[in-house]
Amino acid sequence: MKDGKYRVLLLCEHPVQYNTILWNLQARHPKLDILVAYCSLRGAESTVHPDFGVEIKWDVPLLEGYPWQLVDPARTEKNGGARPGFFSKPLWQLVRGGGFDAIYVGGYYFPEAWLTLLAAKRMGIPFILSTDVHSLESRRARSPISRAIKKVIVGRIFRMAGAVNTGSSGATAYVQSLGVPADRTILARNTVDNAWWAARAAEVDRIAIRSEWNVPSDARVALYCAKLQSWKRPGDLLEAFARANVPKSHLVFAGDGPLHRELEERAALLGIANRVRFLGFVNQSGLPAVYAACDLLVLPSDYEPFGLVVNEAMNCGCPVVVSDRVGAKYDLVREGVTGSIFPCGNLDALASTLCSLLTDRTRLTQMSAAAKERMKSWTPEMNVESFVQAVELAVRRDSISRKTVH
Repeated sequence: MKDGKYRVLLLCEHPVQYNTILWNLQARHPKLDILVAYCSLRGAESTVHPDFGVEIKWDVPLLEGYPWQLVDPARTEKNGGARPGFFSKPLWQLVRGGGFDAIYVGGYYFPEAWLTLLAAKRMGIPFILSTDVHSLESRRARSPISRAIKKVIVGRIFRMAGAVNTGSSGATAYVQSLGVPADRTILARNTVDNAWWAARAAEVDRIAIRSEWNVPSDARVALYCAKLQSWKRPGDLLEAFARANVPKSHLVFAGDGPLHRELEERAALLGIANRVRFLGFVNQSGLPAVYAACDLLVLPSDYEPFGLVVNEAMNCGCPVVVSDRVGAKYDLVREGVTGSIFPCGNLDALASTLCSLLTDRTRLTQMSAAAKERMKSWTPEMNVESFVQAVELAVRRDSISRKTVH
């Protein structure tokens, strides 16, 4: 610790739009001196996205307002995923010679994370992990055997950490079920830049946006905003929307992916193609207008550690309906107040919820206000304060451990 600040390395696989506000706030925090190390600049530089099949680059700044560096040596690849090998000497040297009091590793699923954890362990630097996962079940761990294996391996990793930041109360319970003591888990909250979303939503001309979509200004509009992938279950929403059959209602899909054509064909077969709109991929700066022009966000995923589109929508005054597999349900979705929760895959339940909400404009208005109010107590500033607590905890535990050894 120098000049009253903790020197902290944050290792990340690549820039993520949601983290920019957090890194900016951390860079200005009086107790932190951070350096963000990226393994690639995917997202900040144009990349051919495997799910969209088109070149993607986020249209908001991802590398401004905080110190960062690209881990060398980097190999430039056609897809923009310039990445070092597992045994990256510069990365090892960065950990060893950076004078860090603590290291934050953003995930354990990429090889550089394992190298950094190994280096931190070898050099006696405490490290911090985070997770938004709320269940052992995932897309890759469906069977009891795979979940049992995952519990052993992941539990061991998290128990080695000096502190663990969790994205939701569900994630907190999950981490503690892996054997991590309660006094080592800190609720950090998965957040977005609330002020940015709210300010831009307030500028939206709702009627003009709907006109662009050829949707009547008085229509009730449900929104799906995510990749069109099987595990996101966009087809469930399409089927439930058709079953609900609410007069003057429309369904908007914002996002692209392998199910695009299949969904268009199914909408035609269901006889609702004239009330369904496919916007394709919408970049970050265009999303506030999408949320503000809709009445309800629906996220029917069968696996969703958190679902930050929920935060985005609620900041824009759009209440939410989520499946019971979506992690945001634990803290942001209050039944009948800010949204609703339905059993994943239960089309009748989802159709009933859509029918109930899309026919009650007064209730939607009340839920919109409640959604915006809820986000006032789920902020990036709170996330950063929790991160500082995690750093202090990890460093303190390390200091006590060293004294005990000696």
